[in-house]
Amino acid sequence: MTTFKLDKLFFGAGLSLAVVSSLVFGGDEKTLRASALGDSYLGEFYRVDELSSTSPGVLIRHETLDEHQSLNRAADNIRLLYTSTEGLFAEDIVAVSGALFIPRGTPPEGGWPLLGWAHGTVGIADICSPSYNGRQQRDETYLNHWLANGYAVVASDYQGLGTQGTHPYLATRPAAYSNLDIIRAVQSAAFPVSNTIVMIGQSQGAAAAIATVGHAPEYAPELDIQGLVATGAPYFSAEGIAAIQETRPKDAVDPRLGYNFLALSMLGLIDPEFVLEDYVSADVLPVAMAVTDTCYVDMKKLVKRELVTYNKAFKKSPEKVLTEAFRRMEYPTLKLSAPAFFGIGGKDINTPPRMQQALVTSACVAGSRVRAHFYPSATHGSIVNGSTEESSQFVASVFAGEEIIGNCNELPF
Repeated sequence: MTTFKLDKLFFGAGLSLAVVSSLVFGGDEKTLRASALGDSYLGEFYRVDELSSTSPGVLIRHETLDEHQSLNRAADNIRLLYTSTEGLFAEDIVAVSGALFIPRGTPPEGGWPLLGWAHGTVGIADICSPSYNGRQQRDETYLNHWLANGYAVVASDYQGLGTQGTHPYLATRPAAYSNLDIIRAVQSAAFPVSNTIVMIGQSQGAAAAIATVGHAPEYAPELDIQGLVATGAPYFSAEGIAAIQETRPKDAVDPRLGYNFLALSMLGLIDPEFVLEDYVSADVLPVAMAVTDTCYVDMKKLVKRELVTYNKAFKKSPEKVLTEAFRRMEYPTLKLSAPAFFGIGGKDINTPPRMQQALVTSACVAGSRVRAHFYPSATHGSIVNGSTEESSQFVASVFAGEEIIGNCNELPF
C-alpha cells in the first residue's frame, strides 16, 4: 500500500472512500493541520525532509523546467523551490514551488522589470501544479506576451500545490505569502530582475494578487510592489455570493460545481468537525472526492459526465459551513497601497460582472486608485488576453514611474 507521510497523518491509497473522506475532509484535532489531501510524489525536487532555513523567502534549489512546462518566449525557464510561511495559521515555515521565466536579450540596467503572476484555478492535487503540469494555452499566450515585451515573470504554484500539504483553495493569505516569498527568493538570488514588481493575476490568481498587495506592507514591507492587474476577480461579500447563486442553477448539470468541491476541501483544514459525507450525497461522493487526484479541467468533465446537479450533489446545503471558508477568502484590505487595473468581462459566468463590479466599487470607496475596464463580450477565460492592450499600457506606465489616475468617478458599468 502506497502511503504519503505528512507530520501525524498517514494517508493510505488502500483506505476505503468513507475512511479517506473522514480523514481528509474532517476528523479529530490531530488532523486539523496535517491533512494530506491531494498529496502525491512528483520527484525529489519537490520533496524536502528538513528545511535548511527557518526564514521565509529563501531559495532552496532551482533547475531548468522541462519543455512542456516552459514558455517559448523565455530565454530561461526555471523551476524554483523556496521557503514560505504557512498561511492558514501563520506559525510554520514550509516549502513552496514555482517558476521563473527570463526574457530573451540583454537585461536593462537594474534587471528585467518583474511581474508576479498569480495563476487561476487548477485544482488542489499536486499533479495540477503549473511548474509540474504545465499551463493551459490561454495562460501560455498571456505570459509569452509579457516576456516578448521585456518582462520577467515569477510564478508561485501556491502553498500545497506540488509540495507537501493540502492546497488551501482560494484562501487569500496563504496565496499572498507564497507570492511574496517567491519574490523575495528571486530578488535575493542572482537573477537579473528588478527590485520593483507589478502583480498580475486571473480568477483565483486575481484574488491572490489583490491579497498579495494587501498583505505586503505588514508581511514583506521591503518589497516594492508598484501596481496590480486583476482579471476575473472574485469577491466573497454578501453581494458577491448572491451574484454567484443567481447564476448557478440547482436543477441543471453545472460543471462549475467543481468549484464547490474544491472549496469544501479547505474545510477539513480549518474545521475539525467537518465531514464531507454529512453534506454530499452518496451517489456524488466519488465525484467530490476526485479533487484528490483530478485537476479542475477534468473535474468539469467529470461533473458533466456524471450529470451532477446541485440538488443531486448535496443532501444538505453546505452554505452554512462554507461561511468559515469564505472568511479565509476575504481580502486583508481593499485600500491598496498600489494602483490597480481591473478587467471585467460582461459574459463572465464564473465570477459574474455584478460580483466584480461590487469589488471595484468597494475598492474605490476604500480609497484605492483603480483603473476599471469593462469588456461587454468577454468571458471569464477570454478577458485574460482580451484586456492586454489596456493592461500593457497600465503596466508600462507603472514601471515608468508615471502617475496613475483612477476612474472611480466614472466607472464603466
